[in-house]
Amino acid sequence: LMPNGRDHVCADQAALANGLIPVPLHAIDTPGASAFITIDSQAATLVTNKLTRWQQIRATGVPLPDLKNIIITDPGETEDKSEGRFHIRSLESILLEGASWTEDLPAGPLEDDLAGIIYTSGTTGRPKGVMLTHRNIVSNVKATLECVSPKVGDTFLSFLPLSHTFERTAGYYLALATGCIIAYNRSVLLLAEDLKTIKPTVIISVPRVYERIYARVQDKLRKSRPIAKKLFDWAVEVGWRDFCRKNHLPVEKSGRSWLDGIVRATLLHKMANTLLSQFGGRLRIAISGGAALNHKVARTFCGLGLPIIQGYGMTEASPIIAGNCVEFNQPDTVGKPFCNVEIRLGEGNEIQVRAPSIMKGYWHRPEDTAAAFTKDGWLKTGDVGEFNADGMLKIKGRIKEIIVTSTGEKIPPADLESAIETDPLFAQAYIVGENKPYLGLLAVVEPNEWASLAASLNLDPNAPESLASPAVRTTALKRAKTAAADFPNYALPRAVILTTEPWTIENGLITPTLKLKRGPLSKHFAAEIEKLYAVHG
Repeated sequence: LMPNGRDHVCADQAALANGLIPVPLHAIDTPGASAFITIDSQAATLVTNKLTRWQQIRATGVPLPDLKNIIITDPGETEDKSEGRFHIRSLESILLEGASWTEDLPAGPLEDDLAGIIYTSGTTGRPKGVMLTHRNIVSNVKATLECVSPKVGDTFLSFLPLSHTFERTAGYYLALATGCIIAYNRSVLLLAEDLKTIKPTVIISVPRVYERIYARVQDKLRKSRPIAKKLFDWAVEVGWRDFCRKNHLPVEKSGRSWLDGIVRATLLHKMANTLLSQFGGRLRIAISGGAALNHKVARTFCGLGLPIIQGYGMTEASPIIAGNCVEFNQPDTVGKPFCNVEIRLGEGNEIQVRAPSIMKGYWHRPEDTAAAFTKDGWLKTGDVGEFNADGMLKIKGRIKEIIVTSTGEKIPPADLESAIETDPLFAQAYIVGENKPYLGLLAVVEPNEWASLAASLNLDPNAPESLASPAVRTTALKRAKTAAADFPNYALPRAVILTTEPWTIENGLITPTLKLKRGPLSKHFAAEIEKLYAVHG
């Protein structure tokens, strides 16, 4: 139970080297969630950085029948002591004892031994422990080199939680395996500052981070002279045409394409630096996973010479299944399956996978394990997909998450939410509309943008009733529709509810990788959603 950092990595490496099984807990999860995983995994030892973390877990009052040892890593946090059957040790004490150790260490692991029990985020119900072996993870690290080839000495900036398989494999094991440097972000709130200080050459991220940087650039352009926005957009347009030609994508037609050479020579580099400077100026590889990347964001980044490499995977696959690469990159897809991965499309075009990286099963959940596989042994992902003419995989949505309106229209909400969030007014967006005649939007407003909008309408931004003002809702809905202008009319929201209260990991409304927890959100806003459709019919 550790924040990202050197101590977390050292504890993990020590466990792996000695054939033990690490179980990473999310550093800012609730004590109750941490207690559940501690019990479910039958963990014998808890390694954490502060004594209070252990005290909070114990204060839940749940029995911890298998736990014996608690190791506290931060200096001066504790002295060695026993609390009943629990033995609490400081890291200093453990290391001092290790310095004089004369007995043989435990035997190292075999390929099919467990290298981790990684608990899913639990967007619905209790999280399940995914059993990943050393063979699973090493095969996935090797296969990832098909998409990205880090150079010895490259600097990774790590900010996704190490409790998540995407960061563990792509941002930690891959970096160590290829002789790279890992720098750990102090906190997401300080990410922009750390990017400029560390100047990474590689980052592993979820789309939300790229979307925030895109929104920040767009906000600066809006506050600049109109000509600045026009020149930036023109440079993106030219760069995107170049990118499309290289990657077998349809090339946008334009009456001014004959000027591409001049724009390329004069504007493109300057505008690219505007974007690259947001990442510290040295970024060479930008990897995105965990959710679909918005087209506007991809177009801007790729057009300005920073092609985001989008991949696809799930914890149960260690996690990466397919990916684009620097040489061939189609951002509206998640690339080609890795060479050691087989993919087929099952019933309803569900993506099904067979590979050496596929999990051993769910820890102590034989029924769930059986349900996760087809009768002939393929992992059922729950995602709907298709292949394009170049053999690139496209994700069409989650089987369980696709919204079906009462008019029969089917809408994957994540893509729409991602598009809406490119407008800086919307810090977070959640689309509803299952069995309803149209879609509704629930959104968290960004504080500064909200203050600016309220002032323009002569409203008090601190008054709760301002959010429900007809003028505010009309403006917000118009901006949401503009941000999602590429979507068909039936896929645009027709009603909106705004809030200033962020959805966080702590309040249980998003996962550690910033995905929405749709079940908890629907319960949290049940009254508002009912009122939204009662008012609008």
